[in-house]
Amino acid sequence: MNLDVCLWIHAVVARIFIVETAAFMQGDNKFLIFSDAGGTGRSYHADLNAVNRRRRSHYLLEAGWRADNAIQGLGRSHRTNQASAPVFRPVTTNVIGERRFISTIARRLDSLGALTRGQRQTGGNGIFEAKDNLESNYAEHALYELFRQIYQGRFYEVPLGTFEQMTGLSLTSHEGGMKIDLPPLRQFLNRLLALRIDMQNVIFERFELLLSQQIEAAIAADVYEMGVETLRAERFTVLSQEAVYTHAQTGSVTNYLKVERNQKNNIRTAEEMLEFATQYQGMLMINSKSGNAAVSIPTHSLFDSEGGVVPRVLLIRPQKETRLPVQDLESSTWGQVSIDAFAAAWSIEIDALPKFTTDSLHLVTGILLPIWKILPQHNSRVFRLQTSDGQKILGRVVNAHDIQTVREQLGLRNQLLSPEELVKLVLNQRYTQQLPGGVTLRRSLIAGEPRIELVNAISLAERLLAVGCFTEIINWKKRVFIPVSDKAPAILAAVIEILG
Repeated sequence: MNLDVCLWIHAVVARIFIVETAAFMQGDNKFLIFSDAGGTGRSYHADLNAVNRRRRSHYLLEAGWRADNAIQGLGRSHRTNQASAPVFRPVTTNVIGERRFISTIARRLDSLGALTRGQRQTGGNGIFEAKDNLESNYAEHALYELFRQIYQGRFYEVPLGTFEQMTGLSLTSHEGGMKIDLPPLRQFLNRLLALRIDMQNVIFERFELLLSQQIEAAIAADVYEMGVETLRAERFTVLSQEAVYTHAQTGSVTNYLKVERNQKNNIRTAEEMLEFATQYQGMLMINSKSGNAAVSIPTHSLFDSEGGVVPRVLLIRPQKETRLPVQDLESSTWGQVSIDAFAAAWSIEIDALPKFTTDSLHLVTGILLPIWKILPQHNSRVFRLQTSDGQKILGRVVNAHDIQTVREQLGLRNQLLSPEELVKLVLNQRYTQQLPGGVTLRRSLIAGEPRIELVNAISLAERLLAVGCFTEIINWKKRVFIPVSDKAPAILAAVIEILG
C-alpha cells in the first residue's frame, strides 16, 4: 500500500470521526465510541452551547496500566460550561485483579478532585466506593493484616512457602521472624496480577474482606477520613456564631458555629422492605422480646484470631443497621416469621417514627491552620454545607465527646448546649457532661435499655425526685435517673437549675 492510499484512508477515517462526533453533539446519535487517540483534543461534554445537553454516561473499557490516559479520556466528557456532570461507569470482568487498574484511576481522581472547585469526595467525586481505592491507608493496614495471617499460617488456602514462591515476595527476615520492612502495596498488587486467575481471586477476596473490616471499624469509631464531605439535609440554620481567633497579618477570622440541622428520615414501607428482602435473599425477622421487625441479609464475614471465617448478617431495622455473627443471631430473640407478621410489625413501628429529625452541629470554620493543633487530632474530618439563607460553610465538625473540651481550649466556657440537645447527645452518642456540684450526666445501660443517669447526685435525691427524676437500687446501690421520655429535656433543665 503506497503513501497516497494511506493518507487517503487516514483522511476518510478522520472525516467519519468528525461527522460522528458532530451527530452526537447535535443529538442525532445517542452513542459515541472513542479510543485514547480519538479522545485527544476533543470535547464530548454536555456543553451549554451544544444541542445535546443530556447527561453523559461515560463507560470506561480496558482502563490499562496508565492512569494518565484514563484520566485524559474521562476528561473528554467532564469539562467546564457543562449542563451537568457525567456519570462515570468503569466496566470490568469477573477477574478481581482488574480492580488493580480501577484503583489507580480512583486514587488519581481522588487527588484531582481537590482541584475541581473543592468538590473532593471519596474515591474521586463519589464515582467509586471507598473499598475501590486499593491504595489508601486502610488498604495498607489490610495488607499488613493479610501478611500477618499468611506468615502465622492463618490463611489456610495460601501457605507461607507457597505465597513466597508464587509472588517472589519474602515475608521472612534473616533472623527467622516476620519482616519489619514488608513488601509495599503496589508491588503486592502487581505481583498478584501474575498469578493464575483462581489464585488471584482467593487472595484478593481475603484482602478485600480485611479492607472492608478496616473501613467498617473506622466508620464505627467516627474517624473515617473521606476528604471534604458534603452534609445534606432539608434545612440548615445557624443558631449562634462566635469569633475565637483573628489572624494578625490577614485579619482572617476563625468562628465557632452552632448549626441546627433538620433532615427527613429515610423510612421505608413494609412493601419496600419485602421487595428488598426478595432482591438480596433476606429473611424476615421479628424480635420476640421487643416485637420489633427487621430484615436479615448476608454481609461480608470477619476473621477470628485463628484465621477462621466468621459469617455475619446485616440486620436492617427502620432507622438502624447492625452487623452481627450468624451464631449470635441464631441464639438471640430474633426469629424468622411470615410475610404478614413482618409487614404488620414493621408498619406499626414506622407509624410511630417522626417524619423529620432535628439536631445540632458544632463547627469550627474560617482560618483553621493556626488553631489546628488545639483541635482534636483523632478526628479531622472536614465538611461543607449550605444554610437555608444561601450561606456556604466549610469547616471542622466537633465530635459530641469533644464539644466541652474544644470550647474550653478556644476560650468559650459558657454553657452552649440546651437541655434538648444534651438529652439527644447522651442517648444517641453516649455524650457525657459535667454538671455543677460534681454531678455527671451520662448514658447507662440497665437491663439492656438505655437510661439517662445523674452520677454523684444521691445527696440531692429528694429535690431531684420533686422535679421528675426517679431512683432505683441496683446491686445494693441507689442511683438517680431522668426518665427517657419527651419530658426529659424539661426535667434536665430543672435539674441544672437545682445544681446551680
